[in-house]
Amino acid sequence: MHRVHRRRILTAGAGAGLSLLLSRWLERHALADGPAAPPARATSIIVLWMNGGPSHIDTWDPKTGKTGGSHKSIATSVPGLRISEHMPQLAKVANKLAVVRGMTSKEGNHQRAQYLLRTGYSPNPTVSHPSLGAWMSLRRGAVPNGLPPFVSLGGPSVGGGFFGVQHGPFVAQPPGAAPPNVAYGPFVDAERFEARRKLLADADARFAKETGDVKVEGRRAVYEQAYKLMHSAHIKAFDVSEEPASVRAAFGDAPFGQGCLAAVRLVAAGVRFVEVTLDGWDTHQDNFGRTKRLMGTLDPAMSHMLLELGKRGLLDHTLVVWMGDFGRTPRINGNDGRDHYPAAWSAVLAGAGVRGGVVHGATDAEGAKVVRDPVRVPDLLATIATIGGLDPHDTAMSPAGRPISLTDGGTPVRELLAP
Repeated sequence: MHRVHRRRILTAGAGAGLSLLLSRWLERHALADGPAAPPARATSIIVLWMNGGPSHIDTWDPKTGKTGGSHKSIATSVPGLRISEHMPQLAKVANKLAVVRGMTSKEGNHQRAQYLLRTGYSPNPTVSHPSLGAWMSLRRGAVPNGLPPFVSLGGPSVGGGFFGVQHGPFVAQPPGAAPPNVAYGPFVDAERFEARRKLLADADARFAKETGDVKVEGRRAVYEQAYKLMHSAHIKAFDVSEEPASVRAAFGDAPFGQGCLAAVRLVAAGVRFVEVTLDGWDTHQDNFGRTKRLMGTLDPAMSHMLLELGKRGLLDHTLVVWMGDFGRTPRINGNDGRDHYPAAWSAVLAGAGVRGGVVHGATDAEGAKVVRDPVRVPDLLATIATIGGLDPHDTAMSPAGRPISLTDGGTPVRELLAP
């Protein structure tokens, strides 16, 4: 008699590719309900992730003199606020923005900085911290219509940490398109698919009983999420082809622009946390040519995201965050580039719960140091969490039995919060 191997069952099931997109396994340690959270000003959060570390001087904090480079600055709709000449559409909606020019950290390595910006902690080999998106998933709960609560468009993100895979991001590639692997495979109908699900569940139960492997529950959760997504009528929220051509064109035809439009559709469908990645900001060479091109992609996408959220009645319920690894050096290197610089950089907030039209913090004349109102990364994440209805001092028990708080001692920046 041929033995049916569990691994073969896993690879045979329709939707297996979709399930793998949901990443790691779930550990069933106690994740008790958190403390009473503040009222959520934002029901959804969109993070525009500038991968590689964008230059603050060439975007939101322009300088004159030897560190300013070749980009010029322009006035905005906010008196006294000037930004890069290559963001003219964002200049028109600057009254909706809170520009944080006092960001500072000590992490100048990409992987460490990206972990810090997503989790509020520097990496620690003893614990895998959950990202802010994972906290939103855990505390705000599943989306009733079958969509994942945490979606990453255009690139990977930090996952669920010790919360487990079901609170990590669903990574959709390419952004703006319907996810692949959501239909039954060849020669598979609904009846056969359900039979395979039952066979897999039986194999999982037996495997868990025989081995005591807690990872089984995580895999079960992954497949259940995939099943719900496959059968959700709201999966079309990923697909921007349903939008009018004029709307798609306004966001720009780059994957990032289409991802921003998809993010609007996803939050309209109830997704809690969406991250959209624009890669290419690690400008050690040709900083000015590359940042000009990147802002040419960013400017229409971010500005029209804010406008479209407003038109659809979503901006008052959606927080939009612009951030990246760190800033870039004021000094221009021999390759006409700028290098890693965590000491001073910028982030931007807009939408629900945000005091628009303000600049918080300042750097010196060269953009080298924060001289007023410094903001640490845990403070920024505590601010975002508060707007999203999370208690920034919330804790969960790690697998080692240690209480881990949402951020590493972060305090919300009250000056950024709307009255």
